[in-house]
Amino acid sequence: MTLASHFSYWVTVLLLMVGLFIVIARDNLIKKLIGLGIFQTAVYLLYIAPGKLIGGVAPIIGGQFAVYSNPLPHVLILTAIVVGVATLALGLALVVRIKEAYGSIDEDEILALDARDDASNQADRDGS
Repeated sequence: MTLASHFSYWVTVLLLMVGLFIVIARDNLIKKLIGLGIFQTAVYLLYIAPGKLIGGVAPIIGGQFAVYSNPLPHVLILTAIVVGVATLALGLALVVRIKEAYGSIDEDEILALDARDDASNQADRDGS
């Protein structure tokens, strides 16, 4: 086994690390969604890579074929892609609503505004 024989796994690990870093290190909500998309792509690659056999054919029974590729990972990834697109659309819709409500999509600014609002609400309750 050589290092090149596991190329798809190395790419998967690299994409996983890049996506996770973007989600953790960035405060911009759009960048976080992009990081989640990269992370999702790595998971797709992780499932697809072992699903294809070199020299394998579609699983149609025939006398001339001996090695078949498993179609199940590909079907599961198609479903995962649809779910990923729907999740991304929901995330973008939430970012639009957050921008309308807070005037920012920076996580630190949103948390600071929430903390300030909570402190003023607590002061109003204590003063009443």
